[in-house]
Amino acid sequence: MLKIIIPIVFVILSLNGYAQNDAKEDSVILKKIYTTSLLNGKSYAWLDYLSNQIGGRLSGSVNAQLAVEWGEKELKKLGIDKVWLQPVMVPKWTRGVTEFAYIETEPGKTTNVPICALGGSVPTLIGGIKATVVEVQGVEELRKLGTAAIEGKIVFYNRPMQADLIETFRAYGGCVDQRYSGAAEAAKFGAVGVIVRSMNLRLDDFPHTGAMSYGDLKDIDKIPAAAISTNGADLLSSMLKLNPKIKFSLNMNCRTWKDVQSYNVIGEITGAKFPNEYMVVGGHLDSWDLGDGAHDDGAGIVQSMEVLRLFKEIGYKPKRSIRVVMFMNEENGLRGGKKYAKVAESKKENHVFALESDAGGFTPRGFSFDCNEENFIQIEGWKPLFEPYLIHFFAKGGSGADIGPLKKEGMVLAGLRPDSQRYFDYHHAKNDTFEAVNKRELELGAATMTSLIYLFDKYGVK
Repeated sequence: MLKIIIPIVFVILSLNGYAQNDAKEDSVILKKIYTTSLLNGKSYAWLDYLSNQIGGRLSGSVNAQLAVEWGEKELKKLGIDKVWLQPVMVPKWTRGVTEFAYIETEPGKTTNVPICALGGSVPTLIGGIKATVVEVQGVEELRKLGTAAIEGKIVFYNRPMQADLIETFRAYGGCVDQRYSGAAEAAKFGAVGVIVRSMNLRLDDFPHTGAMSYGDLKDIDKIPAAAISTNGADLLSSMLKLNPKIKFSLNMNCRTWKDVQSYNVIGEITGAKFPNEYMVVGGHLDSWDLGDGAHDDGAGIVQSMEVLRLFKEIGYKPKRSIRVVMFMNEENGLRGGKKYAKVAESKKENHVFALESDAGGFTPRGFSFDCNEENFIQIEGWKPLFEPYLIHFFAKGGSGADIGPLKKEGMVLAGLRPDSQRYFDYHHAKNDTFEAVNKRELELGAATMTSLIYLFDKYGVK
């Protein structure tokens, strides 16, 4: 009996010793990654140029094309194995002359309020529209009121983000339907326009834009849709309670054009051992036009670029091919993500892992994963490696909009999860600028992403 036990114990100890040695090596690599990002990082300088020299990058715009050219040039400077542009047709929508709105309590007595057109909205008639207002908390309340209460009026969707939800993206998801489909629903009941409370957890004077859709409206006229700042929404709501007959005036000059040619920007370090297994890291290169898109998603772009640069800097040669993808048109169409997945499928490329950063450049907390249980068990085994860097959140959940179309059986999709408490202060608004991004937080996020990709590259997908 003793002769059987000793070999088993010896094997177990040997395996534990191997695991400990592996963990020690991994710890050294992660330390090198974080140190290099914090002491010799390039993500912040890249973001400075992207934000301040190019600015907002709405799909189909001149700035979006400048960003494509910049991304291609910077990737080539890294000396990686391949850099190319992947053509994709994208929608083109322009805001036009700055929007203008006011509340009229009686003829000649008006109060201006901050608004902005929602992306994809039709314009108002020349000279704008002015009508009485119906306030609702959502589409269900709108339907209950019906045509008699809505026809000829402006619908005011005033459901706020739920402030007691710690996960702010859940709060966003709980009310974004009124922004996206509110105009289509209101048009069915004869409304002449809609204004939507901005998706913002704080009170300020910045209206937040975002995508909206008219769905399959055919026989019903499309109506203009705008966001109003949270302060403006509270003011309008208060004034309606005092006098339901007040009017709202709205003037917008936006326009939708024919689709135009744009590109995903792709760079690759070819794997030394498994070149036909692909790992993707990316964000979306387009942004809305009000600010310069620093958090959404300039941060994700430069962090993803930094992953490849950090590997080159520390001398790590990946086993698998690692691609950085700067996806075009996430904000108002997701054309870039869909095109990348379609091309990958047509070429029968074996994508095993994808990571997206599209939640701002704030302090990283961890990741969410779309994967099977076996892969998640492996991921949880890496937690101790991240603890020195205060990375603690590892959970099953969503990943990223751009990498979602790549999903297949056995693949792991992941999303970087920074602290989100301030994210919606800036999301889709004029104040989403370079000054709102903290250099150290951005660099920590880049190092955290690089570390996860290193571990998946070393150990593979289960």
